[in-house]
Amino acid sequence: MRYEGSVYRPPSEGKSYILQVTIGCSHNKCTFCSMYKDKKFRVRNIDEIFEDLKYARDYYSEVKRIFLADGDALILKTKDLESILKEIKKLFPECERIGIYSTPGDILRKPLEDLVKLKELGLGIIYLGIESGSDLVLSKVEKGFTREEIIKAGQKAKKSGIPLSVTLISGLGGKDNWKEHALSSADLINQINPDYVSLLTLMMEKNTDLYTKYKKGNFDILSPKEIAVETKLFLKNISLKNSVFRSNHASNYIPLKGTLNKDREKLISEIDEALKNEEFTDERFRSL
Repeated sequence: MRYEGSVYRPPSEGKSYILQVTIGCSHNKCTFCSMYKDKKFRVRNIDEIFEDLKYARDYYSEVKRIFLADGDALILKTKDLESILKEIKKLFPECERIGIYSTPGDILRKPLEDLVKLKELGLGIIYLGIESGSDLVLSKVEKGFTREEIIKAGQKAKKSGIPLSVTLISGLGGKDNWKEHALSSADLINQINPDYVSLLTLMMEKNTDLYTKYKKGNFDILSPKEIAVETKLFLKNISLKNSVFRSNHASNYIPLKGTLNKDREKLISEIDEALKNEEFTDERFRSL
């Protein structure tokens, strides 16, 4: 298999065959993100992609899941994605799910009927990095999309029938905007009602603009206790229908998992217990 630069994938795609259909991230300006800095964005040649699929078929006896990388692979023209999905179906009839990273813009640019067509051809999940529901925070971290655009993109993905997994980042608002971040994020998630909600915790990566800002004293990070209080406020304001919730990533101070809203009170009680006993993951063991 041929890969260019560092390759990233969601935790749930840990056992998937990763196929690069794009190289890097088309935006690549988020101040908190250290990913894809070693690459200049481009869409791979379709013939190269097909060659990689053939290599993988010869190498692997069984492939249950395939993940289309890099940062926003849904940016591909629909006809090219259709060709890739058809080739996957032909070469890997045993494949149960195909996943893809997307930006809000990728979803908004595609007509709803295109997304429905991609679902029919086997696209089984879209991963959407939301990060925050606050326009203030989104602007400060240079996300490149507004709260309204993210809501519209999420609702459109849901309407297509493709399962949607969204990611938020605890602590991204810093000490100045933690409450705004928690409440606005909860409200945004409520309006989308995604199938999966993942809550990571901010890591200060050295080769990022946010780290530089932090070192200059222009951004105050939250303590583990403050992160727990922010997470509790977020959960208290969530109103979802059967969304899988995960906050048990290596970056998190408290491992949490459940289904919202069914397990909301249990999750809040686990946070209260951690706050009472001051039981948080040691900083040395946190990572992305």
